[in-house]
Amino acid sequence: MLDAAGSRHPGDPASKQIKENTIMKQGIHPEYHLTTVTCTCGNTFTTRSTAPSGTLSADVCAKCHPFYTGKQKILDTGGRVARFERRYGKAGKKN
Repeated sequence: MLDAAGSRHPGDPASKQIKENTIMKQGIHPEYHLTTVTCTCGNTFTTRSTAPSGTLSADVCAKCHPFYTGKQKILDTGGRVARFERRYGKAGKKN
């Protein structure tokens, strides 16, 4: 079971099993930090990451991704869709 910080409780049987089965080299693994992820739609959530800043930004998340929302929309990253439409015209348009 995970607590609010995303850590397992010391008495959790799954935590004990993971500790017994995992042998890692000391001093080579990056530190994990609580990280706040902010999406361009305004949604925020907390996860754990090796990013030292404690903040990340995302273009899409589960709240706005077309797969999860069921709505079709074009995700334009850096004007690529607009540039494509300028070059080749819109789909279905025949010359």
